Amino acid sequence: MPVTEKNILNRLYFVAGCMFIFALAVVVKLLNIQLVDGDKYRQLAQEQTVKKFTISPNRGNVYADDGSLLATSVPKYDIRFDAVTVSGTNFEKHIKPLADSLSIMFGKPSSYYQNTLRRARENKNRYHLVARNLGYSQYIAVKNMPLFNLGPFKGGIIVEQRTVREHPIGKIAERTVGYERRDDQGYYTRVGLEGAYGEFLRGIEGKRLKQKIAKGQWKPISDNNEVEPKDGFDVITTINVNIQDIAHHALLEQLQKYKADHGCVVVMETKTGQIKAIANLGRNKLGNYYERLNYAVGESHEPGSTFKLMALAAAFEDRVVDTSYVVDTEKGIVSYYGKKVRDSKHGGYGKISLSKAFEVSSNTGIVKTIDRFYNQDPEKFANRMYNFGLNNKLDLPIKGEGVPKVPHPNDKDWSGISLQWMAYGYGVSLTPLQTLTFYNAIANGGEMVKPRFIKEVREWNRPERTFEKEVINPSICSKETVAKLKRLLQNVVEKEHGTGHDLYSPSFSMAGKTGTAQKDYGSGDKSKLKYISTFSGFFPVEDPKYSCIVVIHEPDKSVGYYGADVAGPVFKRIAQKIYTDTPIFDEVETLEVKTAAVEKSFEKYYDTANKHKTIMPNLKGMPVMDAVSLLENMGLKVKISGSGKVNKQSVEAGKKVKENQTIVLELS
Repeated sequence: MPVTEKNILNRLYFVAGCMFIFALAVVVKLLNIQLVDGDKYRQLAQEQTVKKFTISPNRGNVYADDGSLLATSVPKYDIRFDAVTVSGTNFEKHIKPLADSLSIMFGKPSSYYQNTLRRARENKNRYHLVARNLGYSQYIAVKNMPLFNLGPFKGGIIVEQRTVREHPIGKIAERTVGYERRDDQGYYTRVGLEGAYGEFLRGIEGKRLKQKIAKGQWKPISDNNEVEPKDGFDVITTINVNIQDIAHHALLEQLQKYKADHGCVVVMETKTGQIKAIANLGRNKLGNYYERLNYAVGESHEPGSTFKLMALAAAFEDRVVDTSYVVDTEKGIVSYYGKKVRDSKHGGYGKISLSKAFEVSSNTGIVKTIDRFYNQDPEKFANRMYNFGLNNKLDLPIKGEGVPKVPHPNDKDWSGISLQWMAYGYGVSLTPLQTLTFYNAIANGGEMVKPRFIKEVREWNRPERTFEKEVINPSICSKETVAKLKRLLQNVVEKEHGTGHDLYSPSFSMAGKTGTAQKDYGSGDKSKLKYISTFSGFFPVEDPKYSCIVVIHEPDKSVGYYGADVAGPVFKRIAQKIYTDTPIFDEVETLEVKTAAVEKSFEKYYDTANKHKTIMPNLKGMPVMDAVSLLENMGLKVKISGSGKVNKQSVEAGKKVKENQTIVLELS
C-alpha cells in the first residue's frame, strides 16, 4: 500500500476514533443527566414552563361598633402600554381616538397623550405607564377605549391589579385603625388594630399552577386551585363613629386655636373599658394636622397635676389624712433641697383644707401633705402606687405602648426630692391611656378594667371569637376612698374656685382634674419652657358612663397653656355633644299616683263646689288654682292680687252672689 493511502487511512481511523469517543462521551453524559442529575434538570425545565402562583385572599374588613366600615380592601388597577406589540396600522388608526378618550377621562390635553404614546413607540417602550390607581369602573372604561379594546396583543394594553386598603371615613382614627405591611423578606410592620389583629384579618393564601405560554403570559393548567385561598375574618371594633367624629374635630379645633404641636383624646366606656373614640393629631411642617402617631398609646410623659389624684388616693387609703386636713401653702412657695415648688397663684392660698388644695390644684398644698406623712417612709407611698398598678403596662394588643415610670426608693436614681416631685406628677411618666385607666377605675367604683378596642371577630355573620370585659383589679382602693376622690373631682368643676369651674354646665354633670405640666424645664432657660395641658375625668357624675382624657402638647404660650383653658374645653365639648345626642327615657310606672295631701285638698274642693251654687264659699287657705276654678264654675269673674294661697276675699263667705259678679282675691 502506498504511503499516501496509508496516511489517509490513519487519519480516517483517527477521525472515526475521535467521533466514537465523542459519541461515547455524549452517551455517558446523557446517562449521567438521566440517572444522576435528571431530577434537577427536569425540575429546572418545569420551573421555566410551569410555576406555582400565590393567590392572595381577601383581607377581612374592620368595622365600627354600629357596623360602619373603618377599613376595607378594594381592587386598584394600573394601566400600561406595550408600544412594540401593536402593529403600525392599528397604532396610527387608533392613537387619536385613544388620546381623546384618555383626555376626557383624566383631564390632560389629547395632544399630551398622543405625544407620550408616540414617544413610547419610538423608544420601543414595552411598559409605558398610562394611568395609576384606577377603580374598577375606571378600569373597565379604559379597557374599552379605542386600541386598548383590541386586547393585550393587538392593542398593547397591560393591566396590573392589586388590592389596597381604604378607610371609608377618611383620616379620622387612621392611626388607630393602622395597617399591616410585609416586605420582600417576609417581615411584617404592624400598626394599630390592623397590625394587632392581622392574624385574623389576613386570611390564608391559596396556590395555583400556571403554565408559561408566551411573552411573560401564564395560563392556569386547570380550572381548580391546588389550595383554595381562605378570606380573612372581619373585626368588629368598639369605636363609635359618632363619638370618634366629635372627638376628632373638637381636638382639631383646639390644636389650631392654640397652635399646639400635637395632642390626643380618648373616650372610654366606664363599666366595660370599651374605647369609643381615640384621636391622635400631630402637626406637619406646613402646619396641618393629621394622624401622625398614636400618642394616646405610645407617648409616655410626666402627667403633672392629674397625678395628684393618685397621690391623694394613696394618702386616703393609708388613712394618714382626710379631706378636711388643713395645710399651709406658705405664700405659694416651698423648698426641698434647694428645689422650689410653686403655686400658679402668686402669694399662694394661705391655710386651706386638703379638699380645696386639690380643687385649686395647689402644688405646695399637695406636696407638703405627702411630704409630711411619707417623708420618713417614702417606700410606703411608692408601694401604694405599685399596688394601684401604675408601674405596669396595660399589655394592649396595639404595638408600641409606652413604658410607665413610677420612681421607687430601691431605684438607683431615687433622690431626696423624688417623693415630693412625685406628689404633683413630676419624675413620673405615664401614657394618656394609662392615666385614663386609673381615672376610669375611680369612676367605676374602684374596679380597674383593661381598655378594649375589639368586640369580636366574625366570619360573615358567625362569631369566631368574642372579646369580653377584662378586669385588671377588681378593687384598687376602698369604696370610702373612691367616694372621697369622686367628690374632689366633682368639686374641681362645680366649686366656684375650682380650676375647672369655667367648664361647669347646669345641664349635665362632669368631674375631672386639670393638669399643666412643664416640659423641657431641665435647661433652666424659660424661653425654651414648654407645657403639656391635660384634662381627665368622667361624666355624668351620678352614674358615670364615659371617662375621657385630653392631652395637648406645646400650645403657644402667648395664646394660653393652662389645662383648664386648652384641654378642658375639648372635654366639655365631647361630653356635651354625647349628652345631647343620647336620648334620655324616663319611664313612668303608673299614672295613678295618689298623694294624701292632694287627695284631701281635692275632696275639700269637691265638697265646696257641690254645696255652693249661689252662696260665696270660704276660700281662705285654698290654693289659688282651686279657688279660681271654683268661682269660675259658679259663673263669677275673678281678679287676683299677690301670689300663694287665698288670704282675703272681697265677698264674705255665706253671702249670695250673682252671675258675672267680680270677686277679688288677695293672696299671700
